Amino acid sequence: MSILSGEQLGHVFSDAWLFKELTFGIDKGQRVSLVGINGSGKSTLLKILAEKIVPKEGKVVKERGLNIGYLEQDPDFSGQKTIADYVYSLDNNQQQVIRQYEKLIELEHPDPKELESLIDQLSELDAWEYEHEIKTILQRLSIFDHEQEIKSLSGGQRKRLALAKLLIDNPDVYIIDEPTNHLDIEMIEWLESFLTTGHKTVLMVTHDRYFLDNVCNQIIELDKQRLFNYNGNYSYYLEKKSEREADDASSLQKNRNLLKKELEWMRRMPQARATKSKARIDSFYELEAKTKTTQNLKVELSTSVSRQGNKIIEIKGVQKGFNDKVFIEDFSYTFKKGDKIGIAGRNGTGKSTLLNLITGLIQPDAGTISIGETIVFGYYQQSGLELNKDERVIDVVKNVAEYIMMADGKTLTASQLLTHFLFPPAKQHNMVSKLSGGEKKRLQLMRVLMKNPNVLILDEPTNDLDIDTLNILEDFLERYSGVLLLVSHDRYLMDRLTNQLFILEGNSKVNIYSGNYTDYRLEKDNEVKTKESNKNSLPAVESSKKNKLSYKEEKELEAIDVQVPDLENQIQLLTDQLNSGITDHQELTLLADEIQKLKSQLDLISVRWIELTEIQENQ
Repeated sequence: MSILSGEQLGHVFSDAWLFKELTFGIDKGQRVSLVGINGSGKSTLLKILAEKIVPKEGKVVKERGLNIGYLEQDPDFSGQKTIADYVYSLDNNQQQVIRQYEKLIELEHPDPKELESLIDQLSELDAWEYEHEIKTILQRLSIFDHEQEIKSLSGGQRKRLALAKLLIDNPDVYIIDEPTNHLDIEMIEWLESFLTTGHKTVLMVTHDRYFLDNVCNQIIELDKQRLFNYNGNYSYYLEKKSEREADDASSLQKNRNLLKKELEWMRRMPQARATKSKARIDSFYELEAKTKTTQNLKVELSTSVSRQGNKIIEIKGVQKGFNDKVFIEDFSYTFKKGDKIGIAGRNGTGKSTLLNLITGLIQPDAGTISIGETIVFGYYQQSGLELNKDERVIDVVKNVAEYIMMADGKTLTASQLLTHFLFPPAKQHNMVSKLSGGEKKRLQLMRVLMKNPNVLILDEPTNDLDIDTLNILEDFLERYSGVLLLVSHDRYLMDRLTNQLFILEGNSKVNIYSGNYTDYRLEKDNEVKTKESNKNSLPAVESSKKNKLSYKEEKELEAIDVQVPDLENQIQLLTDQLNSGITDHQELTLLADEIQKLKSQLDLISVRWIELTEIQENQ
């Protein structure tokens, strides 16, 4: 049974219908991804379901008391000064007590009575596990200074903060628009685990195909104002969509053959047109419309690149730092023709700094970077390019070049190129202000490719691009004969396009790895397992680990001693209830889910109890 649904939804943007008469529902526990090309109305549909905007037609129906959490592409922090102000809601008693406790234990000499009072309140509210969960979410998303002012945060930090708040609030339905933007790969892998643990209900828009495949169990495609449902993950969707498109192609050919016959009939005896069957004439125009609208625009680009000499880029002993922090130290590399290099590392380790050094936007503190005379850079920056919102789409491209040279020697005009990139002629003369976020990104990417660069540098090019455009871009980059440098959190893109990695691990070193990202992760995982195995097989030695509990950890241990028997009692009570002869299937499922949740909590704090008691015993 649906807990959230849209009935006969329709909405208008820039005087044009995005969609009409859409009806669908989401059941509890479903994890749904909405896919479709940029500009089809995906983000608008999310906003309607999150009740942020009212649809032009139709209505949203939700289960009584349903709590919906919404992560938008550009979160609003109005009225919030610090991170803590935003994270800890004033109307949430648990969160407010946790905030007071966290502030108090950060003091060098906290008031014992006040601390004891807060510890009692946390126990009464059963909030210790919640406190641990909040701390884990913030740390995983690299949010550490809770008193930092929101206005000082970058765009990526703001998006991560909004995501953290959503996860902390734990709504009944998560509605998430591009959750992986501005996350590094480790954060994405953790988020996958978070969303698939428990019986969470999720509706999201994402371009990250590994994430989509691992998280979602249903795909809804928004295509030409219609919805298509696929009950499976992304791999299943691709398989079934290809079957649907094959059927559509077959129907299209049949329609075209029938159209020819009908056209011949329409042309016969034009003077007697009025006497012809009105129903047949109407059928002709309906068939003509079907034949036109079934055609999909496909982008297939294989551009030539500027001539490349023997010398490309030579980096020798480069070092760069900011504010006394060194990001890159003693890095050397000589680029070769055909290099396809992925740059990986956590946020803040210096990936964009390395790209800015290579392109000469910043200068190294030490070492040299020598660029070949024939090198033409195409640099797509994470921040994007500035677009004049009052400029026409076609003029944005013409400002770079009137035409582009293809690999076969032919040329494409700016208008033809726009059509290839899913900007039909009717849209080419629209103002940039009328484009969706993904369409603007696509236009920015075109401006870079128009230069025919022989060194192409892409810093997070996948943000806000739809999956169809990504597939097109990947096909183009696979045929690209120049040097490619790619920074992306999209593991699928990295695996498909790169065969070598520059790894930045935050220690100012750039490690060079031969292989793609999945190869690298498997190798790292095996190294960790080998170290753990060796550690377990070694004879006991004197531990160099921490051997004394802090004041905060002592209080944490005391709280755990109270929590454990309480959780055990709750589990026993629910187990007795489960075995009491209840026959209602839904009630049995809820009880089983709650027991499993409590057992997971018990396992988690039991592990922490063991860690703390081991330290205590060594004091």
